[in-house]
Amino acid sequence: MATQHREKFDNFYRNILNPAVDLCRREFTLSGYSYGEVFELAAGIKTMLASRGREKTLCLCTEKKSVTAACVLASLAGACQLILPYSFSAHALMEMQEATGFDAAIADHPEELPSGVEVITPLSGKISDLKPDKLRDPDKPFLRLFTGGSTGKPRVWTKSPRNLLAEAFYLKEKFELTQNDLFVATVPPYHIYGLLFSVLVPFAARARILPDIYTFPQEIISAVNKHSATVLISVPAHYRSLKTDDLSVPSLKIAFSSSGALNRADAAHFYKKTGVGITEIYGSTETGGVAARNISENTESWKPFDVVAWKIDGRDGSRLCIKSDFASEELPRDKDGFCMTGDEAAPDKDNRFTLLGRADGIVKVAGKRVDLIEVQNKIKTLPGVQEAVVIALPTEKGRESIIAALVVGDLTEAELRKMMKYLLEPYAIPRRVKIVSHIATTATGKIDRRTIEKILLSDED
Repeated sequence: MATQHREKFDNFYRNILNPAVDLCRREFTLSGYSYGEVFELAAGIKTMLASRGREKTLCLCTEKKSVTAACVLASLAGACQLILPYSFSAHALMEMQEATGFDAAIADHPEELPSGVEVITPLSGKISDLKPDKLRDPDKPFLRLFTGGSTGKPRVWTKSPRNLLAEAFYLKEKFELTQNDLFVATVPPYHIYGLLFSVLVPFAARARILPDIYTFPQEIISAVNKHSATVLISVPAHYRSLKTDDLSVPSLKIAFSSSGALNRADAAHFYKKTGVGITEIYGSTETGGVAARNISENTESWKPFDVVAWKIDGRDGSRLCIKSDFASEELPRDKDGFCMTGDEAAPDKDNRFTLLGRADGIVKVAGKRVDLIEVQNKIKTLPGVQEAVVIALPTEKGRESIIAALVVGDLTEAELRKMMKYLLEPYAIPRRVKIVSHIATTATGKIDRRTIEKILLSDED
């Protein structure tokens, strides 16, 4: 299956910069850009960047899906390398600029950009200027993404056209998405999930997308029903908000969720009200998509994509390892080409697996990845802090985590919270904080996690 998929993708990729006339006439964004206009925008971006002499590194600080698609096409034509930010905040963009040296950006809010970065205003050009014969090597990196930025030094992951576009092409084929589909998304295109599912998958399917991003429950429902959308791209927090009695979306045929574990009760409510079982996608920025499951299957286990090989390995025999065209080249590989993920897993029947939890201290908060060790190390650098332990506490709603911090120091909780606002992105700031005289340890000198959890879950200091 993997070989067959690779051959079909290669044929798709060879012709990606040579659109047919009938495709150019089709809408890409509903009542907005046609596919032809997206290609023209890509040509204009390429021409503009080519006049700068050397290959630029372009940061995509935009929520506009048509512009995002055009920048991807321009990069495939050799115009530039791309940076996908994890946040548009001035602090995050400065970190990314230091890590990558990006020197140009397409930005909805250019005032947040570091000084010296050139702001590019997209203009249309001639599609023929994309020069399909100059197509970028599908196995060479063209885009960089980040994880863990607000919680320490950003980790940079590269993606080749095969990593990203082969995954988009596979998802289109697996879930039988076609040019008759209309996508609505609650996530922005500058996150990897949003880029894949609300820009690249629709592009591979020759489908249409709604240009706006919808986040409130009634506007999500209204957008689907007003335009008879067939595909919903969303995240667990938004499905939780859709747990309403008036939920009705008769045109919807498939709903996707990623960026965190979906609460089973929320998924069951959606299924009961709409008849559509939410399809959860499991993967990460660095591994790409790995597996899927659906509430209608009535199981907690995951079914790996048939183009992804997997095994359970590691020192303790419980680490999930995968081999896939979608994985970033920075991931270490064993002699058989398998990459070790950050998750522990156990095999299940029917070639499925269940996830047992993270093995590397990474948790999801509001769909964002947070490294607890890096949060902890940053808090330790604050004036007045002598020691700190940061852990994740379970929540009653869903299976995302609450970050909590136990801190030894000569400062108040209010002072600590004020300083953390300048150190961390909002989603990485611990929601529970306790100032104590010492950190509890076991008889062997290790952190006493059970005691620490009791303290953080208690209303008393």
